[in-house]
Amino acid sequence: MNHSDIIVVGAGIIGLAHARAAARRGLSVTILEADTVPRGASVRNFGHACITGQTGEFAELAAAGRHQWMEAAKEADFWAAPTGAFVVATSQAQMAILEQARAEKGAAAIDLLTPERLGAAVTGDPHARLRGAVGGAHLTADLRVDPRTAAPRLAQSLSSASAIDLRTGVRVGRVADGRVETSVGTFTADHVIVCTGHQLPALFPELAAEAELVECALSMTLAATPEHIRTDAAILTRTSLLRYDAFASMPAAEAVRDEVARSAPELIAVGANVMFGPRPDGTIIIGDSHEYGRSVDPFIPESTTDVLLTEAACVLDQPTGFAIRQRWQGVYASSPTRPLLVETVDERTTVATVATGIGMTIAFGLAERTLTALRPSLRPAA
Repeated sequence: MNHSDIIVVGAGIIGLAHARAAARRGLSVTILEADTVPRGASVRNFGHACITGQTGEFAELAAAGRHQWMEAAKEADFWAAPTGAFVVATSQAQMAILEQARAEKGAAAIDLLTPERLGAAVTGDPHARLRGAVGGAHLTADLRVDPRTAAPRLAQSLSSASAIDLRTGVRVGRVADGRVETSVGTFTADHVIVCTGHQLPALFPELAAEAELVECALSMTLAATPEHIRTDAAILTRTSLLRYDAFASMPAAEAVRDEVARSAPELIAVGANVMFGPRPDGTIIIGDSHEYGRSVDPFIPESTTDVLLTEAACVLDQPTGFAIRQRWQGVYASSPTRPLLVETVDERTTVATVATGIGMTIAFGLAERTLTALRPSLRPAA
């Protein structure tokens, strides 16, 4: 009675992308989710698909899923925009990173900007300049989605499909050999894909321990978008250049690390990636810090938020500060050894966890790869 071709455990963006990929192949799908609506990493982030900032395998997955973000947005009626992203450089060392990354990625991917072009792009004023900016770049392939609506509306859209059965408020206790034991009974499938993120240890503690999986907590803020900021694109800063591999791996990155350590050691201390995600309702997401632990403390020191907002105010030339609407803690899975944790637990169970902060970026590309790998053993129900 509760059998389907595929069971997906977890209705975050990774799980939903896998469910969509399976349904597009003509497979029947059951999604099991503990919450009534997505409440985890998928709604607590910037809504930024940082495609340009990836290298190697992650770059391939990000590029492979880019068009599917836009298709899914049309299907589920959530806001998504191929705006790219802007990087604000405040030193020549930061510009050197962008120049070196451009040499690797190509001029079509990274458009270097003068201070005048950057100011005009971000503010809409051809005469405006951001205070302190010596230049910047436009990362042309990056995407924006609204994190508050993307996963919930995609879940709702998928649940209306005849081949997908979304069950919320269902606690999963055990997964093995195509059987999923839950708080509302047992479900079976030809294959089970587990996408529970940082909650993976509850189901597969040995796998999580082997991967040294921990939680990463983020300090996030929602504010009214400053009146002079007129772009829908994400805006990245000097600390972003030290976190995304396509920039952090450049030879010039060491000079920027030293520069930030000397001029703003407090940013290093909180693991800052100061960046901005404008939303279509006139608000802007400001973040973030990074704290790691097996079980992170839910309490965020106000000093951490002060560090982020002070840097944010400098970058956006907002001397009076921000009109704060909300604060919250983001949490995602992190592994120092296996940032992409895709594991065949048994012949009928696959774990798919993005154990780094780019789940929104690679979700659809990862789902396509997972389902393609399973395809020879699966056939659509007659």
